[in-house]
Amino acid sequence: MASSATLYTREVLALATSLSQWPQDPDLPLAGTARSPTCGSTVSLALATNEAGAIIEIGLKAQACAIGQASAALFAAEAAGRDADNLAAALEAIRRWLKEGGELPDWPGFATIAPARDYPARHGAILLAWQAALEALSSGPNAR
Repeated sequence: MASSATLYTREVLALATSLSQWPQDPDLPLAGTARSPTCGSTVSLALATNEAGAIIEIGLKAQACAIGQASAALFAAEAAGRDADNLAAALEAIRRWLKEGGELPDWPGFATIAPARDYPARHGAILLAWQAALEALSSGPNAR
């Protein structure tokens, strides 16, 4: 099992604090929230999409450990241009990686939080931004 020093690296803490780049915006039309039953962490976000359903704007708030915040920042940094199908595939890949191991999910920057895989109590927090975004997208005009 990784040590807490390996888990809470400078890079993870920098990602966690970078969330201020995407402040929650109540004026964005789509909103979603996800909560981890394991640790109680939450991510609330709001989105705007284009006509094709791809994300064009995002704002979020994470009440989570540094790993959950860092994961949300990784999500926010790469969410633009992605649609519900892409996010669902990414979420499934992340879940599979957390449960089974293997190669890192194909999401930029994920190596930064890779040591958290050894901490099952952090898994729920890692998934929150993708879950909240899919909830938001499922309520919009392009929802299926």
